[in-house]
Amino acid sequence: MGTVIALPIGILSAYRQHSWFDQIGTFLSMIGFSVPTFFTGVLLIVIFSVELGWFPSLYDTTLRVTNWDSFLAQLRQMVLPVMVLALYNASQISRFMRASMLDNLRQDYVRTARANGLSERVVVLVHVLRNSMIPVVTVIAMGVPQIFGGAIITEQVFKVNGIGELLISSIQANDVPMVQTLTFIFAVLIVLFNLMADILYGILDPRIRYD
Repeated sequence: MGTVIALPIGILSAYRQHSWFDQIGTFLSMIGFSVPTFFTGVLLIVIFSVELGWFPSLYDTTLRVTNWDSFLAQLRQMVLPVMVLALYNASQISRFMRASMLDNLRQDYVRTARANGLSERVVVLVHVLRNSMIPVVTVIAMGVPQIFGGAIITEQVFKVNGIGELLISSIQANDVPMVQTLTFIFAVLIVLFNLMADILYGILDPRIRYD
């Protein structure tokens, strides 16, 4: 979700550099990237749960989805934890996307493409975006496993019985096999997403395809 939000923001911020959209996006991204997730979680609870009463402050792990009402209740209690994780992830990716787009917009091939009569939409969304995605793919690939690390704190704030809660309870109980299993899962995720990033490098830029 954070990636879907961040990419359009980064692209538009770079294309309209120094505009009001770019300045607002930069400001919000710096806040989202600088503020720790535990503070963001508590702040969202105070605003949307205590003051406005829109969403529940704690995650009900006993809720079972059996009808549309319980499904909507499940979605409502997922909103705040997802917002916390998506905000941090989107802030980081949008900054890298903006910087990479700005670097490629100044390249000679962009001026050549425009001189050949290509539309601005094709120049930006096809040629510039494809080359700009190479460093962003690395950030996304490394960010997905980091979400599980950040989710440990977020799960504690919202009382979600997820993999982070399981890891902390296993450490406190000296459950070494469980800790080793979860650590192995994290390591596999890191290797898997790095492998996916290497494959995407070759798709985005044929010059670096592997034999």
